Amino acid sequence: MSYKEDFVNGIFRENPVLRLMIGLCPTLAVSTSAINALGMSIATAFVLIFSNLFTALLRKIIPDEIRIPVFIIIVSTFVTISDYIMQAYTPDLYKALGVFIPLIVVNCIILGRVEAYAYKNPVINSTLDGIGMSLGFAIILTSIGIIREILGAGTILGITLFSPDLAAIVMILPPGAFITIGFLMALLNKLEKRDI
Repeated sequence: MSYKEDFVNGIFRENPVLRLMIGLCPTLAVSTSAINALGMSIATAFVLIFSNLFTALLRKIIPDEIRIPVFIIIVSTFVTISDYIMQAYTPDLYKALGVFIPLIVVNCIILGRVEAYAYKNPVINSTLDGIGMSLGFAIILTSIGIIREILGAGTILGITLFSPDLAAIVMILPPGAFITIGFLMALLNKLEKRDI
């Protein structure tokens, strides 16, 4: 695979949320607003990119029999760094995301990419894969957050666009996330068929 394919793959063809259907737990839980979705995207990107990078760097010395515990140690190291940085510099966002920051350790996007890709590929390819997957996750998660915040609360980034009385409260509840994911999935399928 070329460097370009490694990068672009996670954005479209293997988008974690809309194609692989992984990482749905944080997608459903934290995408109630644009800022929460963006914060989770940045934290996940940091963890994924550096976990892929370090796994690829160490892949030849990690014994196959203990690779999963080693992956979890690598991932949890970067989750802890992300957790502490958010707690120190963005306490309101940290409080809003709550338990979902520490749960990045077991996010299937992270462990799946470390196991399926970074453990088997060189450093540059693995890093580009991490960036592409992170970007794909961030685009979709932030889009879902924007849509749900506008339709469910009548605001965007806390700025009132219209009266909350006109908002569809269901959009900031879990069913709203499923509805939004469904529409985005349909849109991606439609765009893909147009290119064929």
